[in-house]
Amino acid sequence: MKNLLLLGFAAGALLSVSACSNPDFEKKDQMAAAELPALPPTAAGKDSAAVAAEQAAQEISAVNATTTIKKMQPVM
Repeated sequence: MKNLLLLGFAAGALLSVSACSNPDFEKKDQMAAAELPALPPTAAGKDSAAVAAEQAAQEISAVNATTTIKKMQPVM
């Protein structure tokens, strides 16, 4: 029984070591930071304080939250 248990542990260790190694992995030392894309323009003539005041005036409900989330998501 102990021999079978040791054999199982050895097989499990071998499988875990072989699963962790990845021969297709390439180390890329030349990674450069790319510039972030420009922010989209805000609504016509509204600054962030005006938008924040408008959002604070809304009633908190599921419908208003859904519309606000839809406005924040990019259009695809």
